[in-house]
Amino acid sequence: MTRTSTTTRRRAHSAAVYRRRRLAVIIAVLLVAGITAWLLVAQPWRGLALAAAPSPTASHSASSTPTPSPTPTPTPTPTPTPSSETTPTETPTPAATGTAKPCLSSAVLVEAVTDADTYQAGQNPQLSIKLTNAGAADCTLNVGTTTQVFTITSGDDVWWRSTDCQTEPSDMIVTLAAGQSVSSAAPLTWDRTRSSVSTCDTGNRPVAPAGGASYHVTVEIGGIPATGSKQIILY
Repeated sequence: MTRTSTTTRRRAHSAAVYRRRRLAVIIAVLLVAGITAWLLVAQPWRGLALAAAPSPTASHSASSTPTPSPTPTPTPTPTPTPSSETTPTETPTPAATGTAKPCLSSAVLVEAVTDADTYQAGQNPQLSIKLTNAGAADCTLNVGTTTQVFTITSGDDVWWRSTDCQTEPSDMIVTLAAGQSVSSAAPLTWDRTRSSVSTCDTGNRPVAPAGGASYHVTVEIGGIPATGSKQIILY
């Protein structure tokens, strides 16, 4: 009887343990199933994947789009590009010339130029002008004879002025490029006599003393005087 009771209790105890184990297994299965279901629904890594995905996707589509685009585009583009760059290069030249502003006196250097420093008897001085645009921009200036005034002096005595007997003066507007220097092509000749508006038509004007006499040539153009005078000596 004692053995039977012990056996029964052991069997009963074993059944209870079995039920608890089975319950634990069921709970574990349910937990696994629940976690799996949550993972499938929530997919927490997708947010990271999507956050990164747009970048690769965008960069890929951006690289994909430009890849075909740039391939054809660069090919035709280089051809038009040089031509379009050449056109502006040529266009600004006349455009800049047409829109250049009048020269400022502070930007233009004026010099009196002679064909020699000393003149023997019978040699008449040839007078010219040299202009330099010392400014940073192109500018326009009237270099016609209407704006040119040559003056020859000996000390304080004015011997000759180019405008005293000037005939048919003319205007000539030119554009001086920045840094450009130009000289008059046709020089004026001083006949070594004293000028006066009242003696233009006479042939007996006073002759300038020679024998090593010193004279100074000054000039102005467009109202801009020369920076200095040019000395000449007559023999």
